[in-house]
Amino acid sequence: MSDAAPVRVLVTEPLAESGLALLREDAEVDVRPELATEGLADAIASYAALIVRSQTKVTAEVLDRAESLRVIGRAGIGLDNVDVDAATRRGVLVVNAPQSNIVSAAEHTIALLLAQARNIPQANAHLKAGRWERQRFQGVELFGKTLGVVGLGRVGAMVAQRAQAFGMRVVGYDPYVSRDRARALGVELMPNLEAVLVQSDFLTIHLPRTPETEGLIGERELALLKDGARLVNTSRGGIVDERALVGALRDGRLAGAALDVFDQEPVPRAHPLLVFEQVVATPHLGASTQEAQDKTGTAIAEMVRLALRGEFVPYAVNVAAAAEVSEQVRPFLPLAEKLGAVLTALAEGPVRSIEAEYLGQIAEDDTRVLTLAALKGAMARVVHEPVSFVNAGLIARERGVGVSERKSTASRDYVNLMTLRADSEAGEVAVAGTVVGVRDGERLVRVYDFVVDMAPAPHMAFFLYEDRPGVIGTVGSLLGNAGVNIASMEVGRKEAGGLALMGLTVDSPIPPEVLADIEKAVGTERARSITLP
Repeated sequence: MSDAAPVRVLVTEPLAESGLALLREDAEVDVRPELATEGLADAIASYAALIVRSQTKVTAEVLDRAESLRVIGRAGIGLDNVDVDAATRRGVLVVNAPQSNIVSAAEHTIALLLAQARNIPQANAHLKAGRWERQRFQGVELFGKTLGVVGLGRVGAMVAQRAQAFGMRVVGYDPYVSRDRARALGVELMPNLEAVLVQSDFLTIHLPRTPETEGLIGERELALLKDGARLVNTSRGGIVDERALVGALRDGRLAGAALDVFDQEPVPRAHPLLVFEQVVATPHLGASTQEAQDKTGTAIAEMVRLALRGEFVPYAVNVAAAAEVSEQVRPFLPLAEKLGAVLTALAEGPVRSIEAEYLGQIAEDDTRVLTLAALKGAMARVVHEPVSFVNAGLIARERGVGVSERKSTASRDYVNLMTLRADSEAGEVAVAGTVVGVRDGERLVRVYDFVVDMAPAPHMAFFLYEDRPGVIGTVGSLLGNAGVNIASMEVGRKEAGGLALMGLTVDSPIPPEVLADIEKAVGTERARSITLP
């Protein structure tokens, strides 16, 4: 970057002075908080970099008018307010600071846990109002109680370790964490969510918000908790069904709740959860510490500076724009991520290792970027923090997942072939894919041990069953009756009457109850419905 003509950086929300100072070493920095709510599209044209937090909406409309924009920095973790797809299409790099607020989020969870157990906010408010009511605010101890942790990513793991210092027994559920990893954390790993719920005196949630986790803790799940249990959520709103939570508090089945996140933010003044005295609530303060803000500001400034220099950028969210890769490898990047997501969805237990195999001409290139893309797909939907091109390997290592590559320039059936194999506690699962044609069309060519030929789609399903007449018609009828339209169907088998694999792409997710009906009607050995990120 030239000192005579510095690039321009726009900052629309608060950023630590340490971060602003770093940016000013190389760029002209404008801090304009009024653009966080309106006017951003009109002002963006001359800026090479934009740094936001959670309030600024970086929409496709804004990006269409961002003629000079090269990088968007999100000072924090979540990216709900940034249209990443639109940015990627325009070649704009999107980066965030996923590790900056982990400690703060874990400590805030513990703070809410203690505040709820001892009624601290309520007692403080009453005392300041001139009332001395010791009996009214009698609390409970953490010592000897069981804490259920749902999601054992970085924040969940830190919460578990800190809870043990209070003498709590910690049980956890995370289908993508191995027993060895849980044992190292001092957590008793449960086989399912229900096993955690029925044992928990306190329950804390540490999951990303995805189609699979929305409403995960609903009326049924809350009813499984011990009478008088307490719930804490500092992860994302929408994971806990707020109507069901209101009912459980009103009926007295729950002794209380502590919430830092809500389905709708900012929270309306008339929100039904706020009327309960036994609810402790904070306005999304998980990352609101001086240390987290300093780390976030410095981290995002460093990422933006690297991007403006054209250098490799850690924590790039949109992988295709993250680094220069060969023309041979580039078409496989989105396919690799999809293969990783399918692999994780098909695995029936915690994954212990992932092997990426490359056959054909592609084996002559550096394929590490593809392995990282595959890890990104495999890990993205099972951890609390966003998974990036660079931190995917770190997250896999932290979860005890071994990663390896195997390459050969010899390929019998395809010019290039990428295969992913996962070794899990329930056995091995494999998927393979390639790109074909002048438009580099993506194809799934192997699932489990069966040869298929299907294009990956946002919604897919796979059924392993005993080959016999009528199965295809039964599956079609059940899906049709449920209003699920089949876009394509592929059946693979090795011999008549043996095991067969049916692969479907559908226009909408298959509801769990419909999937269960298919399993029962067909007698499937395995049935998986997959929604890709």
